Amino acid sequence: MPYKRLIIGTLVLTAVGSFAVQVNALIIRHMVDTLNEVVTGVQDLAWGYKMLLFSSVVLIAKEIINAFIQFGQKFFGEKLRIYVSRDISQLIVTKILTYRMAFYTSDENDSGKLQTRIDQGIGSITRLIQNFFIDILPLFANAIVALVFIYTANVYVGLVSTAMIPLYFYVSQLQASKLKGFRRKMRSFRENKNNGIISLINSITVIKSFVREPLEAEKHEAIQYDMTENQLQTRRMSFVFDAVKGFIEQFGLVVIILMTAYFVLKGDMTVGAIMFHVLLFNNVTAPIRQLHRIYDDVNDAMIYSESFFEIIEAEHEVETTGTYVPTQIKGKIEIKNVSFDYPNGTNALKEVSMVIEPNKTTALVGLSGAGKSTVINLLDKFYAPTSGQIFLDGVDLREYDTKELRKHIGLVLQKNHIFQGSIAENIRYGNPHATMEEVELAAQKAYIHEQITELPQGYESDARLLSGGQQQRIAIARLFLKDPAIIFLDEPTASLDAIATEQIKKSLDAIKENRTVIIVSHSISQIIDAHDIVVMEKGRVVENGKHEDLYENKSTYYDIFSAMANSLNLEKISQTLHQEGGN
Repeated sequence: MPYKRLIIGTLVLTAVGSFAVQVNALIIRHMVDTLNEVVTGVQDLAWGYKMLLFSSVVLIAKEIINAFIQFGQKFFGEKLRIYVSRDISQLIVTKILTYRMAFYTSDENDSGKLQTRIDQGIGSITRLIQNFFIDILPLFANAIVALVFIYTANVYVGLVSTAMIPLYFYVSQLQASKLKGFRRKMRSFRENKNNGIISLINSITVIKSFVREPLEAEKHEAIQYDMTENQLQTRRMSFVFDAVKGFIEQFGLVVIILMTAYFVLKGDMTVGAIMFHVLLFNNVTAPIRQLHRIYDDVNDAMIYSESFFEIIEAEHEVETTGTYVPTQIKGKIEIKNVSFDYPNGTNALKEVSMVIEPNKTTALVGLSGAGKSTVINLLDKFYAPTSGQIFLDGVDLREYDTKELRKHIGLVLQKNHIFQGSIAENIRYGNPHATMEEVELAAQKAYIHEQITELPQGYESDARLLSGGQQQRIAIARLFLKDPAIIFLDEPTASLDAIATEQIKKSLDAIKENRTVIIVSHSISQIIDAHDIVVMEKGRVVENGKHEDLYENKSTYYDIFSAMANSLNLEKISQTLHQEGGN
């Protein structure tokens, strides 16, 4: 609809072009009949030269006009393809950004598979549009006009020409039906291949460390062989059908030649009519000759667009959101009897209840798989509880407008994503409208400003070249710019060395002030600093209280804390520090 003028212009050019194409047949018939009259003595040689000159001028003029028409058709068709490609590419990006987290964590939507569906879907659909306006539409317009001319000249020849079309269509449709299964398999092979390559690149360190290059190569080779066999079967079947269609076309041509020759012998047609009908029949069969390629493109577009439109039309994947917009967030969180199952069926939480007080730090402690990170995912509305309720400042979390809620929430992960671009751009991600002074102030609060200024390009340096600890502080600087009321810290120092951890601790201590903070960590220093500690085990809350009280209970928390202390060999560390103090 946005490009209807472009389409109308293409249709007008197509209509004019379809008549221009028939000029050759008309002129050739006239030339042959004129030559025949000259040869038989009906007309003199001078008359023949005049008609030859006239015919040449008409043919050259027609070719010049046709060149402009074809240019317009191709340019308008290509312009339409580019515009539509841009629009649907933007459409699907805008659409998937609205989807809930479960969409991205589904096995069916691995990054490689998703990329293949999107790329192949856009490519097939836009190629179909291009083919329609550049190839299909002009060819079929030419065929229709050519049939009109044939019927006008001789009804019987017109009937023979028309009879070839449904027969050819039937064979092409049969071909498409037989090949559909092979094309679906090919789509699956391509998705698995792309996903495998992305997985290989992402895990290259592990592959090389275990010397598993031959194993990974064999996996890829198996996919390649399956693709090759599928392609060979597809081409073999296509060649058989192409041979049948070629025979139908040539059989029709022979019948046309014999019929017109018969009418010439009877005196019902001139000799030029033979060439006239042969050329017009060629204009009729031209789109038929292209039909196998067109059918291939159409069926590819249909098959790849199935998965493409499944993504676009996945309304059930859109994030659920309420309408409540808070004017201020205090930060009191109440979790009541919450259970949660991930989309793959994993039961992560079982009847979890807890109260997180505002402007205090609450630590979630437990072994891996206890459900700590799942709690954060639910609080950020990445997922919705399977059962139970979560309240924020007395309002059910479901009622909150999701986007407005997240404006008041900050999240620091074990490894935060650093975007391509400068350090300033990455910090400004917390507030796109922040001034440079505000960016620098946020960096100072995150204890990263001095290290940035020491870089050759300062804040314009590539952020991805920073160390892990520096990148973590860039993520914290973002939070200072965002200034959220609630902060979730999910293993923020787990992958850092001791020096970096100590430096990050200063940044974290600074950002915790006057905010509701929930921290998931295996760091003793961060746990014992918390105002409240919630101990989780196998998706349940088993203990809740302050460090001293929980330690005295000598239960789950005592075991976890003791294991942490033993792993650090605190006894020897204490002896070392005591000796140093004595000296």
